[in-house]
Amino acid sequence: MERRTEAALKPPGDGHLGRGAAARGPAELIQRALEFKGQGAECYKEKKFREAIGKYHRTLLELKGLGLLLSQSGGELTAEQRHAVERIEVDCYNSLAACLLQAELVNYERVKEYCLKVLKKEGENFKALYRSGVAFYHLGDYDKALDYLKEARSRQPADTNVIRYIQLAEMKRSRSIQREKESS
Repeated sequence: MERRTEAALKPPGDGHLGRGAAARGPAELIQRALEFKGQGAECYKEKKFREAIGKYHRTLLELKGLGLLLSQSGGELTAEQRHAVERIEVDCYNSLAACLLQAELVNYERVKEYCLKVLKKEGENFKALYRSGVAFYHLGDYDKALDYLKEARSRQPADTNVIRYIQLAEMKRSRSIQREKESS
């Protein structure tokens, strides 16, 4: 039976993901991820969105390092650890989308991507539904925008931002339909 060394547990390449991850256990890597996520939240509160994005990305890198460690060592997480990792991922992707929406030039494609990752794990997440709707609206897909925004409204019927975007998307969609009719 082959004896695994610490070097064998390190990720291939430059080792950037989870550098030294093999020397730490899953609990420590999850704790580090939580610390970076907390730092990201602090940066967000201070309106330092670029720094917050960096901290959230670092959080996700820690989780990737954890995944590499587990796949290479054959280890497994406890149910509690799995739940913690999933919660951290959802929070990070939601927070990344929130940060991106604060940018001067918003990358709506990336906002959509992050929100859809959240919705894949938590299909009823209000913030991800709303932000997906906003992203699809700005990407010009008014039907999908309305789908997500109406689902968000079903979760929080009085949210004025959701209502406003629904009105905007309906207006844009009806203008688009009108233009199609006129060009026929």
